[in-house]
Amino acid sequence: MIQDLRAAGRQLVREFRALDDRGCVPGLSFSECHLLTELELRGLATPSELGEVMVLEKSTVSRLAKRLIGRGLVERAPARGDRRRRPLRLTAEGASRVADIHDVAGDQVRQALSFVGPQEQAQMLAGVERYAKALRYARLSGDLKIRPLRAEDNPAVAGLIRDVMTEFGAVGSGYSIEDAEVADMFGSYRQPGAAYFVVTRGEEILGGGGVGPLPEADETTCELKKMYFRPELRGTGMGLRLLRHCLHSARLLGYRDCYLETLDAMHAARRLYRKFGFEDLDGPRGNTGHFKCNRWMLKRL
Repeated sequence: MIQDLRAAGRQLVREFRALDDRGCVPGLSFSECHLLTELELRGLATPSELGEVMVLEKSTVSRLAKRLIGRGLVERAPARGDRRRRPLRLTAEGASRVADIHDVAGDQVRQALSFVGPQEQAQMLAGVERYAKALRYARLSGDLKIRPLRAEDNPAVAGLIRDVMTEFGAVGSGYSIEDAEVADMFGSYRQPGAAYFVVTRGEEILGGGGVGPLPEADETTCELKKMYFRPELRGTGMGLRLLRHCLHSARLLGYRDCYLETLDAMHAARRLYRKFGFEDLDGPRGNTGHFKCNRWMLKRL
């Protein structure tokens, strides 16, 4: 699979003529075309903002922009507060060249799609989008690790739980922030039928999640417990990896169902759970004591 995907990627690069110094349209390199089209999408953008989107260093984007400014395709707009961070925008000539880029690229895609049926087109789009997202996640999470909770992690994990729950307004009686286990997560998850994991960057703990018995429920049902991420970890794909890790652990521990409780406000988390097959319930299961939670979900393992 890995070698096949790499081979397909190389073929895409060749077919897009990305190796050709002549670029996508006469007089513009592929990097320049990319910068111009991103500027069209955003209207205004600084080199730093473009660098994040294009996955390029700010200095590289600045050099590209300087060339395009010199050719009258891009200009610096009035500063947005900080005069040192003047954004870039297209000139009228730049907008005209972007139209040329769209014409060339659009024709290429249309010709390719003429060899693919409508159903295959939808499948192809879904596959390309999924692979592109996976590559992005791999880049963003390259220095992140998942490991079991350690005793020395207790203060950092307690801080993580309290900070994230406070961020979402889940403070006070009826929320898991008040659970006694928050002060000693390691001790609590050393018990039979439980496991907890943390996501780290170096020595810093940025996220965590685990599974454990669901109080006053069938012993074959576990609860997905205290899965929280700091803001800098969100959007890196680590939610997918950690949830998959937790569910695998639940199966190894002998559970057949996994239950969770969450909040309306945690939209991204609920999307993630549904992606993994969790289904909404009409009300709570077991007795977690979290009576302020207003969303309940269950997955068959």
